[in-house]
Amino acid sequence: MRYFSLHHYSPKIGFREAVIQGLAPDKGLYFPEIIAPLDSDFFDSIETLSDYQIAFEAIRQFVGDEIPEHELKNIINETLSFDFPIIEIEKDVYSLELFHGPTMAFKDVGARFMARCLGYFNRERTHARNTVLVATSGDTGGAVASGFLGVPGVDVVILYPNGKVSDIQERQLTTLGQNITALRVDGVFDDCQDMVKQAFLDKDLQHLNLTSANSINIARWLPQMFYFFFAYKQLKKSRKPMVVSCPSGNFGNICAGILAKKLGLPISRFVAATNANDTVPRFLENWKYEPKASVQTLSNAMDVGNPSNFIRIRELYGDDKATFEKEFSSYAFSDAETRQAMKSVYGNSGYVLEPHGAVAYLGLKKELEKHPESIGVLLETAHPVKFIDVVEDVLDFTPQIPDQISSIIDKQKVFSNISSYEELKTLLLNKK
Repeated sequence: MRYFSLHHYSPKIGFREAVIQGLAPDKGLYFPEIIAPLDSDFFDSIETLSDYQIAFEAIRQFVGDEIPEHELKNIINETLSFDFPIIEIEKDVYSLELFHGPTMAFKDVGARFMARCLGYFNRERTHARNTVLVATSGDTGGAVASGFLGVPGVDVVILYPNGKVSDIQERQLTTLGQNITALRVDGVFDDCQDMVKQAFLDKDLQHLNLTSANSINIARWLPQMFYFFFAYKQLKKSRKPMVVSCPSGNFGNICAGILAKKLGLPISRFVAATNANDTVPRFLENWKYEPKASVQTLSNAMDVGNPSNFIRIRELYGDDKATFEKEFSSYAFSDAETRQAMKSVYGNSGYVLEPHGAVAYLGLKKELEKHPESIGVLLETAHPVKFIDVVEDVLDFTPQIPDQISSIIDKQKVFSNISSYEELKTLLLNKK
């Protein structure tokens, strides 16, 4: 498998190089040169397969021969060490819970997979080190910190916006120590992401072997396909067309779902549900991509004004309006609507949606009005306890604190404050 830059000014490279580089030299995201559909027999018998078998078949072509088959299977087994239950919250509406991993967020899968791939590649480079540089709007930071903690030959530097992540999210990326460094940025997520991209292009930092663990990195992005296969496996018996709604910030998750459909997964429609950061819904209305500065909302992990992965979605659809409209919708919802959805679902079924899941629920319900013959799945991407202040305020309900969270509550946060790229560069150059 070869990967090319979506800016088309960098040479094609293999999986290993794409993982290590993260971003292409021309600032483009890497994209697979070939997407080969899976055999129909795979989908005919998917309900008989384990999650490990499904994941291996889904991703093996994208890794190629750069990781031996037995090593790739071990990586997948270590990555998928928790469950992905699907819960019916009302008739034909299901929540696929992606928060049963170590940091209680969907990004655990991508972070763990990437960490193990990079760890494997570093076996061949005994004296080399990589610096994983990542921006987070919420859950990415904790998942990356947990996934890479103690990985030999890897230093991790995480940038997050001051005051715009929850207390638990901040604790998950500032309390681990070891090879994890947290930087609190005076700005919004887009400022953090811009600094990361600038660092990749800075020749003075080349010796640090920078790579990204955001979903711009193919090893973080590709494993998110697994969720969509798991949802289909569990609901295949319904024999109804499937609509999947993703709470969307940087659009990596839903982009992976569209890739899964290119492999043959029979999903009927995708819904990219957003908050007030509505760049993509506006694009679908006027066919003009006009990113704007992000604004803060209840669903903070989706507070992204210029979603990096949307260029991959445009590539998957050939940047064709008719192809988009055939299977892709995107809707934006306010904080008031988000609160009301949380109250409504909790009142009717007792199911607790955190704000991102509530946005996905709203998008799913809107799409099902147009396609009432379908069955709907929303991706619930984080445990409600990660947004406990919002949940308590809206629902007057306090979620039980899981062990994964209680273990860090009393730990001291350790971070450095920065407000400019020059401060980031200085810190990276002085890092030992």
